[in-house]
Amino acid sequence: MRKIKEVLRLHYEQKLGQRQIARSANVSQSTVHEYLAKARAAGLGWPLGEEWDEARLSAALFPPKAAPGKPPQRPAPDFRALRQQREKHRELTLELLWEEYREQHPDGYSYSRFCKLCRGWKKRQDVVLRQEHRPGEKLFLDWAGATIAIHHADGTVIQAPLFVSALGVSSYTYAEATANQQMENWLKVQMNAFEFYGGCPQLLVPDNTKTGVTRACNYEPDLNPTYQEFATHYRVAVLPARPYKPRDKAKVESAVQVVQRWILMRLRQRKFLSLTECNQAIHDLLGYLNKRPFRKRRDESRASLFAKVDRPALQPLPSNRYDLSQWSQARVNIDYHIAFDGNFYSVPYALTGEVMEVRATPATVEIFHRGKRVASHLRSRGRNLPITQAEHRPKSHQAHLEWTPSRMVDWAAKVGRHTAQLVERILDSKPHPEMGYRACLGLIRLARKHSAERMEAAAERALATGAIGYRHVKSILQSRLDSQPLAAPPPTRATPDHENLRGPEYFQ
Repeated sequence: MRKIKEVLRLHYEQKLGQRQIARSANVSQSTVHEYLAKARAAGLGWPLGEEWDEARLSAALFPPKAAPGKPPQRPAPDFRALRQQREKHRELTLELLWEEYREQHPDGYSYSRFCKLCRGWKKRQDVVLRQEHRPGEKLFLDWAGATIAIHHADGTVIQAPLFVSALGVSSYTYAEATANQQMENWLKVQMNAFEFYGGCPQLLVPDNTKTGVTRACNYEPDLNPTYQEFATHYRVAVLPARPYKPRDKAKVESAVQVVQRWILMRLRQRKFLSLTECNQAIHDLLGYLNKRPFRKRRDESRASLFAKVDRPALQPLPSNRYDLSQWSQARVNIDYHIAFDGNFYSVPYALTGEVMEVRATPATVEIFHRGKRVASHLRSRGRNLPITQAEHRPKSHQAHLEWTPSRMVDWAAKVGRHTAQLVERILDSKPHPEMGYRACLGLIRLARKHSAERMEAAAERALATGAIGYRHVKSILQSRLDSQPLAAPPPTRATPDHENLRGPEYFQ
C-alpha cells in the first residue's frame, strides 16, 4: 500500500508522468498504469483522508474475485480418528472403517478412493528425515522393554533388564543382562560393549535415562557429571536423543526388536540361576545374530559389514578401564558436613552453605568446590556416621574438643585444691560430664582475669556455701566476697535429756 500511495501522490500532487513515477517509486511503468487505472475506477484522488487505512485501500483497489463454481465435495473422513482407532485395535482393517464411513455418508467416497486418501494423509503426517551414518561415528544405546528372569538359590527371582547397543552403519549389535539400571551397571555395560567392538565410536546416542541425562532438553540436555567424566575418559561425545523422539535412535530400536525376537525367544524355555550364566547364553547367540544375512542383502551380514566398514573407523580403547566413580551434588550443612550415602563428611568450615560436587569411588569420597578438591575421606560403609577431619573445624571448636574432664581437673589442681574440688563437684553434679563443660570452661576464663589466690578463695567460699556453679563464682569475684573471711560454722547444740528421747542405746 505504501507504493500505491506514493504513485498517487506523485501523479496528482507532483503532476509527473508515468515514466517518471516508475523511476521514482522503483516500480515498472505497467504497474504505475495499473495502479492509476484502479484508483480512477474506485474514484480515488489525492490527498487521501485519514479514514483510508491500508485495509480499506486494499479492499477498494483489489476487491475479491468471485470464486468459480466448484462441484460439491463429498464428506471427508476423519483421518486422525481413523488412525487412533487403528493404533488402538491392531486387527481393525481399512475395509471395515470404509463400511462404517459409508453407513454414515452413503454418498461418500468409493473404497479405492477412501484408501488413497488415507495413504495420502498418512504420508503428509509421517515426514521422516532419512539419517545418514558414517563409519564408526555413532553407537546407539537403549534398555530393552523385555527382561530376563534370574532364579537365585534362596528362591528369589529378579527380572534383569537387558542392555542393547548397535553401530550406525553395520548395525553390529551387543546385548547384556544386568541386575538393575543404576549408574554403576549403566557404565559397566558400555565398557563391555566397547571391548566387544574392540574400539570406541565418536558419539554415543542414549535415551534420556536419568543415569545419563540429568535434565532432558531438545536443544541443550544436561549430562550427568559421572557420565560426562566417563565420556571424557573414552574420548567420546554424548548426544542424547530428543525426548519422546525414538526415531532419533531408530538403529537401536530395531536392534532391540531383533534381540528380543532372535535371542530372548530362543532362551524363553531356559532357567538361569545367575547373571553370569544368562550373559554367557546371550553372548553365544550374539554371534549367530550378527552373522545372520540381511534379508535384502543375502551376501552381507552385520558381522561382515562391521569388519569391513565400522571396525577400521573406531577409535582405539584407552590403556586403562574407567575407574567407576559416582558424581553428585550436596550442600554443606551448618555443622560443615555434607550428607552422602547415609553418612556425613566434613569440609572446611568456611564453605558452610556452599554447594559441593562429590566424587565417590568404592574406596574414597572426594569433595570439590568450583573444580578444586577441598576434602578427601575414606568411604564409610556404616550408616549415620560423622567422618570428620580436625583441621576442618573452626579454632574455637578445636579448642572446645581438646578439653576433657581429666584435663579440666588437672588445670584446676594447678590453681588450687579448692578449685579442683569445685570442678569435680560441677562435673559430678551433671547426668553427663559434657553437660558441665561450659561451666568449667567459664571458670577457666575467670582464671585468666583473676589471680590464683582470688580464684582459690572464691572456690572455697562456693564449696562452703553450696553455691556450685560458674555464675556463683563469678558473682563472688565481682562482689569481692572472696576477700572476706568465711563465717565460723554455728556451734552444734547438745541434745537435752528428756524422758521421751530414747537415745542411741535403744537401737543397739
